[in-house]
Formats: sequence, structure tokens, C-alpha cells
Amino acid sequence: MAGPLIITVNDKKHAVQASPDTPLLYVLRNELNLNGPRMGCGLEQCGACTVLLGARAVKSCKTPVGEAAHAPITTLEGLGSSEELHPIQQAFLEEQAAQCGYCTSGMIMTVAELLGRNHHPTDGQILSALDENLCRCGSHTRILRAARRAATLMWGEVA
Repeated sequence: MAGPLIITVNDKKHAVQASPDTPLLYVLRNELNLNGPRMGCGLEQCGACTVLLGARAVKSCKTPVGEAAHAPITTLEGLGSSEELHPIQQAFLEEQAAQCGYCTSGMIMTVAELLGRNHHPTDGQILSALDENLCRCGSHTRILRAARRAATLMWGEVA
């Protein structure tokens, strides 16, 4: 029998007991007690479970933990802290870009991927990136404003 699987989550190595085919979301929530990624649909269609795998946003509800062992994993908890918010988290607060907040973690992680590769996205690019993240409360306008504000906080004004 093989030993525990080693994954790096929020800059810390963890030995997890789950089998390699267990969804990453279950390991993050049940073994590591992280609450940022949420179970929504379980079908990679709502985005509530989105985390960063390396620099890429992935849906953790369907990503096997064994496939996630090859790159660092970042959850909302690893993006910033209550003492020092990440600029994206700050922008979401400033724009009040949540009502129920269930989708917010996934939205923030998707925006983090987008702003990591495109410092000044257009509204169309932001909407396209967030296309697979669902918000049933109707906060879309505020989420779009938050993504724009985050780009400015992180990279400065667009020329």
C-alpha cells in the first residue's frame, strides 16, 4: 500500500489520507478543514468550488486530488487573510459584490487567475472568464465592478 498523498495547499505541505481519485474539494473541506471552496453543483458547472492549481483556476469538485498533487493549490484562505486582504478580496468588499456570498470564493479565485494573466481585462474578458461561475443573487454588476477595481488595485490605472 502506498503512503499518504502529499499536496501543497496555501504554501503548506499536507499528507492526506484520501485515495488519489477523491475529489480535491472533499480533501480541502473534510481533511484540511478549509471553508473557502464550496460544494455547489458537484458537476463543474457553478464555480463555487474554484481554487487555483498553480496559476490555473480549476473546479475542485471534479478534480481528483491525485491530479492536484503536481502543483501548489491556493484557496481563498491562501489568497489573503483577515489581517491583510488580497486586492481582489478588498475590491469585492469595497464594491459589496455579494449578497448571500455562496459564489464569492469561486468568483474571487476565477478573477485571480484572470488578473494573473491579463492585468487590464476588458469588461467582455471579465464576463467571459466568469462565464462558468454562477451567482443566483444577481450581484453580477457588482462582481464586474469588483474585478475592474481589483485590476486597478493590483496593476494601476489603464493607460
